[in-house]
Amino acid sequence: GLLSAGIDVIDIGLAPTPLTGFAIKLYGADAGVTITASHNPPEYNGIKVWQANGMAYTPEMENRLEAILESGNFKKAPWNEIGTLRKADPREEYIRKALEMVHLDGSYTVVIDSGNGAGSILSPYLQREMGNRVISLNSHPSGFFVRELEPNAKSLSALAKTVKAMKADVGIAHDGDADRIGVVDDEGNFIEYEVMLSLIAGYMLRKFGNGKIVTTVDAGFALDDYVRPLGGEVLRTRVGDVAVADELARHGGVFGGEPSGTWIMPQWNLTPDGIFAGALVLEMIDKLGPLSELAEEVPRYVTLRAKIPCPNEKKAKAMEIIAHEALRSFDYERLIDIDGVRIENSDWWILFRPSGTEPIMRITLEAHTEEKAKALMEKAEGLVRSAVERA
Repeated sequence: GLLSAGIDVIDIGLAPTPLTGFAIKLYGADAGVTITASHNPPEYNGIKVWQANGMAYTPEMENRLEAILESGNFKKAPWNEIGTLRKADPREEYIRKALEMVHLDGSYTVVIDSGNGAGSILSPYLQREMGNRVISLNSHPSGFFVRELEPNAKSLSALAKTVKAMKADVGIAHDGDADRIGVVDDEGNFIEYEVMLSLIAGYMLRKFGNGKIVTTVDAGFALDDYVRPLGGEVLRTRVGDVAVADELARHGGVFGGEPSGTWIMPQWNLTPDGIFAGALVLEMIDKLGPLSELAEEVPRYVTLRAKIPCPNEKKAKAMEIIAHEALRSFDYERLIDIDGVRIENSDWWILFRPSGTEPIMRITLEAHTEEKAKALMEKAEGLVRSAVERA
């Protein structure tokens, strides 16, 4: 399709998403394309397009591209002007550049679980080149996934057992295209996303100096409380890696991440990169100590999540009602309405947000005590159910 429109194509073959983003800049390309379902099962495969700077296409750019495709109003090249095709493998260059940025004084035992995804062809090799002893788990890209692709405590139970059995220093896991990272500590415990996000944001501040940390509206207070003493200022934006990358570029931030294991290191690239993130986790352990001890330093609050069924056609009206009722019935101090409605007080916050992929409304909230969190959730669920009925 691209060749027929006169576009020159560099085919990097089977590749994790971070390698696509890296290759765009390495080869001076105008754009990149990844075919992936990311952290979802393979039946959700789609096309993700990347800009020349490694940032994903914005929703506005995607809409323009889809409109051109649907209209059929694009030019096909004559036979003598079709694009050229060449194959390339940027893996060696990726590893070489990564080793220029990440340095270890010691050597560690690392278990890598790539979930049979595309990260298998790069993540274990980078860790080995860093001087670590690597134990691979689910690291052959078979196309048949033996675990749920999203890295979480349940899907990484085998990784946790392996880390413990092999007395490893850390376990690193990826989703299908390796733009995400999940981490198991030296005691075999899955480190909650919020805790890991806080730790790596703090480490980036130590490594690169004071600055802005960009996260999304569904991230909790632990991040703010952890990075503030380290000279970090937290900015919140819409959910999605493109929104985080956009804010990072706009404000010259030090680090950006979502509480889903999606991290963006602007000093490296504006593409979410679970593989480079794994290298940074090892550097953090090397410089600061065992992960199990570091995780104890991050404050923990009570987080609850709920999904309320809501037909897609009712979402807009339901959100109008939710916004009106929430602002009227909760005693809040601050409102963020860039993506859904987030209301905050000094010791709790609630986010009401329609899902972008499923017919549901999401409620995410955090409080300092379980009692307070449960009371807030009961009230929030009742409000959303009522709004969906009335929409």
